Amino acid sequence: MNVEEREFFTKIKQAAFSNPFGEERKIVDLELTRLTADTPNSEILASLLAKVAEKIKTVIKRKPTGASGFSGQDRLLLRYGILYFLFHTFCDAYDRLIEEQIRTGATPCRVTFAGDALGAFSDFEFSRQEALRYFALFFQMRRAFYFISGIAGKSRCIQNLRSSLWENIFTKDVTVYDQYLWNRMEDFSTMFLGETGTGKGLAAAAIGRSGFIPFNEKTNTFNESFTQAFISINLSQYPEQLIESELFGHTKGAFTGAIEAHSGIFSRCSPCGAIFLDEIGDVAIPVQIKLLQVLQERFFAPVGSHKQERFQGRVIAATNKDVKKLREQKEFRNDFYYRLCSDIIEVPPLRRRLAEDPGEIDEILAFIITRILGQASAEIVQMVKDFLHSNQPKDYAWPGNVRELEQCVRRVLLKNTYDWPRQEPSGNAISRITQGIESGSMTAQEMLSYYCRILYDRLGTYEAVAKMTQLDRRTVKKHINQSG
Repeated sequence: MNVEEREFFTKIKQAAFSNPFGEERKIVDLELTRLTADTPNSEILASLLAKVAEKIKTVIKRKPTGASGFSGQDRLLLRYGILYFLFHTFCDAYDRLIEEQIRTGATPCRVTFAGDALGAFSDFEFSRQEALRYFALFFQMRRAFYFISGIAGKSRCIQNLRSSLWENIFTKDVTVYDQYLWNRMEDFSTMFLGETGTGKGLAAAAIGRSGFIPFNEKTNTFNESFTQAFISINLSQYPEQLIESELFGHTKGAFTGAIEAHSGIFSRCSPCGAIFLDEIGDVAIPVQIKLLQVLQERFFAPVGSHKQERFQGRVIAATNKDVKKLREQKEFRNDFYYRLCSDIIEVPPLRRRLAEDPGEIDEILAFIITRILGQASAEIVQMVKDFLHSNQPKDYAWPGNVRELEQCVRRVLLKNTYDWPRQEPSGNAISRITQGIESGSMTAQEMLSYYCRILYDRLGTYEAVAKMTQLDRRTVKKHINQSG
């Protein structure tokens, strides 16, 4: 390769392994294509693929032995370029397979384009083993993009959430994932934090349905359906004496009422999947200890049995409680916390999303209404928007978050009305500021304290308020506490 070609393929490698939900990817794409930022993504990708195809053809043509004639860094850069080209060549086919598998459900779908894809790998002199692994890796990457993209919104905090989910699946450096971790992610647990109704389950499902699933040439299917790879349980719904049974299963006669054997979610989870332990903050210490043992040793026994079973999936947990406070009060074991926190992801409240981007309500309403109706409807979205514009209390903080908004939409569709809950503390703070200004009785410090309270109720974190007010975090926290 000449200098220009090495620079080009180095940039392609950067594009191939950059986070598609981060800012770096589009910057690299625009640099390579020399198109403007307002160019549609489809046009940018089509232009870039044409350039990559032409560069690959030109470079390989120089070697009588084809791609195998390259060595060292040139060989590696060329392989990255080929992988980038092949991935995008079959993106539409992968997307159709995802949609078909969602409709089909538990039975793995036949992959009609597998022969063409694997043949293309062979044409570029990838071994059969390499081709099968990359074919499965591409499917994983496309699923991750599909499910993460399903989280609606353009606010900065939601963009950061999507970027964090991608890194949770493929790490910060996809080359490290590709070389070392693609089949070793089971030991990386994740904890989601956030208020009730923010969408922690949707975010967890995006991870759980995006695990690596090997391709089976004999059946012409992937080993299992990704629709079965994610299993969730809300731990707050079960009394303590039944949680162990739901988690680990039980044998017939293990306790009064156990009239037949039952498989828990750890038994039902596949090596390619993940279990979601929602409301983990409500779990009693004895259950935490048993869960900790499973996470450490990867073995468990159903209630009433001495037979050990192996758990190979990932664990994702979530809570709407203050974990720091739970740990201080000895209600959440430190060793259990440290086993769950390979990655901690905060899902932002709706008020923070709307404060950052008021137009985000349009995307969220479109998503909710499509889910309710089974199809998109701009007319219904506009009808609900008109209702909110006319009836929603000023500065309403949506304490129930997206879940409350969804129920509001359902109520509007049924009866064209909604009973707005009592206003959040920010409403009181606004009222206090207004009264203080009118009466001339409020100090600057008091006004700042109430303003910090309003921002905190909208943005959800001390850090966000500190950034907005240009105060340090400790000062912000002091003002919020003083506001009551």
